[in-house]
Parts: sequence; C-alpha cells; structure tokens
Amino acid sequence: MYNPPWFLFNHHLETIWPSLFRKVTLPDYERKRISTPDHDFLDLDILRQGSSKAIVISHGLEGNTQRSYVKGMAKAFYNHGFDVIAWNYRSCSEEMNNTLRFYHSGSTDDLNVVINEVIQMGYNKIFLVGFSLGGNLSLKYAGETTLDKRISALVVFSVPLNLDTSCTQLSKSSNRVYANRFLRNLKRKVKAKSVMYPNLNVKGLDAIRNLRDFDNRYTAPLHGFKDAEDYYSQCSSINFLHTISIPTLIVNALNDPFLSHDCFPKEVNNKNINLEFPRRGGHVGFMSINRNGLYWSEQRALDFILPFAG
Repeated sequence: MYNPPWFLFNHHLETIWPSLFRKVTLPDYERKRISTPDHDFLDLDILRQGSSKAIVISHGLEGNTQRSYVKGMAKAFYNHGFDVIAWNYRSCSEEMNNTLRFYHSGSTDDLNVVINEVIQMGYNKIFLVGFSLGGNLSLKYAGETTLDKRISALVVFSVPLNLDTSCTQLSKSSNRVYANRFLRNLKRKVKAKSVMYPNLNVKGLDAIRNLRDFDNRYTAPLHGFKDAEDYYSQCSSINFLHTISIPTLIVNALNDPFLSHDCFPKEVNNKNINLEFPRRGGHVGFMSINRNGLYWSEQRALDFILPFAG
C-alpha cells in the first residue's frame, strides 16, 4: 500500500504538491482532431512508437492532457512499450468547442468516439486509465457498453463513485479552495460560450457559489438532464460496477478530500472489480520519490495492466 513522503503530512499537501511542483518530460504529443456525430470536435494527444497495444487516458474535471498526472501516466506506459492516447474533453484543449454542450461526468458518448477512433488505428489490445471525473466516465462506459474484445483492462484513481454525495463533500468549507477554482474555470467557459450562443442565459452566473448550483443551472440542462439530482443519479459510476466485464482496478485514498463515504464500498458483486483503498494518497496524488521517477499510482497501474498486455 501507498506511503507518502514525510513532508506530505496531510491530505491537502498530498493533493496539491504534485499538481504544483511535478514536472514530467515527454516526447511531443501528436495532436489529432476527430469529429463527433453532432459536428463538434475532440482533440487527442498521441504518443506513437508502432506498438500493438495502446492506453487511453481520461483526465479529471477541468484538466487536460498537459496535467502532470496525465503526462506521468503516459510516460510510464510509453516507456513500457505502449502507444498512448490522452484525450481532451470538449472545451479542455485550449480551444472552445463548437456546440452548446460541454462535457460532464457521464459523457460516455464522447469516450466512445475516442475508443472507436483508437480501434480504427489497429491495436490488438487497448487499456483504459482514468482519473477522478475521467475515472467515473471510464467505469460508466465499461459498465453500460458491450465492450470491443480488444479492450482488455481498466484502472482508475480518485473516483467520485457517487456524484451526489461527493459534490456535497467537495462543497464543504475545508475544500473551498478546490471548489472555487473549479467554479471560476467553469463560469469562465459559460461566459465564453454565451458569446457563441447569445441565448445562453448568464444572468446570475457570478452569484453561483457552489458546484451543485452550477450543475443545476448549467451542467444538467445543457446535457439533457432534469436537474443536478437527475444528472448525478444517471451518471454515478457506482450504479454501473456490477456489469463491468473486464478486469478493473479502483484505487481511492481514504483521506481523499473530494470523496464521500459512498466512494469506498465494502464490496462489489462483480469478480472483475478489484477495490483498493490506501490510507493515504490525497486526490490524484500518490507521490513517490524513487530513481525511476514513477509515482505510486503509475507503478500500480503498470502492475495491474502488464499481465494482460501479453
């Protein structure tokens, strides 16, 4: 199990330090833009080395493929002979997307477009890794879809398995710094989108003070849900775990400031699901200091996936 460096002595440091101070050196991504059925686009960032196996990496809320946790995971698998496809959600690749909708915790239609593109690239085996929102997205996709036979295993970290109670957790005063940062970015995007779509009502946007109200006002209606409660209910990955048909590892740190108690189920009635709840780690943290430069999460993902990679 994971043990943090001595100077990361609480869950906030474990969460913030890697985000602020980790630098990961990678070969330059190859950017590939693909189209969605509704005439929008998704930007994929790819590392190729002629491999027959690929890993698809899904980032967290308001993240992108440049985040150190994505690049660290990409480097770990690239160095072990995999091609890497890290994808940016709509509006997350430094260019606003075309349609009124953005992305959300259950937008598996976009993940499906990405995976179909990866399948067309001709890989024999495909593996999925997701972080936070991207973990929820990956689990939901695996549980609601008849998977292509080439999709061989799935690993996720720091997953809000229950979106409703995790939103309540994230909105606590002790997490204000995180929630406010997410809200600032999301509000900025809504304002930018309102220039493209003048009928998008931004009156009162600045008065929104928590993520649940934002989801109620924007995320839910823009993506076809009745309200935030309906959105959380339909998209929480905990409701899809029992139907996942591939080997799956879920790693949630018990001291993760973002996660509610519902994100640590005692058991799941599915032999394909492996649950690991290390005592420490923070949210998408798991920093390690070692000669190979791998974080604990990256080594754990390698250890789980490599036996299935052939």
